[in-house]
Amino acid sequence: MRVGNWEHFEHDADIGLRATAGSREQVFELMGEALTALVAEPSTVRAVDTINVSCSAPEDALLLVDWLNALVYEMATRRMLFCHWHVELDGCTLRAQVQGEAIDRSRHQPVVEVKGATYTALSFAEDSTGNWCAQCIVDV
Repeated sequence: MRVGNWEHFEHDADIGLRATAGSREQVFELMGEALTALVAEPSTVRAVDTINVSCSAPEDALLLVDWLNALVYEMATRRMLFCHWHVELDGCTLRAQVQGEAIDRSRHQPVVEVKGATYTALSFAEDSTGNWCAQCIVDV
């Protein structure tokens, strides 16, 4: 069970994603959920298909951008939405299994199309209480 939270925040014409959790892996998972929630309510998505995603970068903040952009790519090319994210980290290499289904416009009622994650206001760090916090602006 994931412990943590995510939120959206306004940023000019784009939208920000922010998450806080007890582990780095959970932050990546929550940011995946926050990304899906821009498009549709994640609770309306069923875990029908499983997709493997992997990426690597020299630091967590850059890995976050790569992760979000990999999810955007999978959502766009497969015409899918995701509802479950299982992330494993080995240093700055991320391997994940994400589950979801093909977009059903009548049931999911997509709101926006996410174009990609940006480096604007990008951060990923452990706070003084031992929680991990991340944020990223996405172009919609």
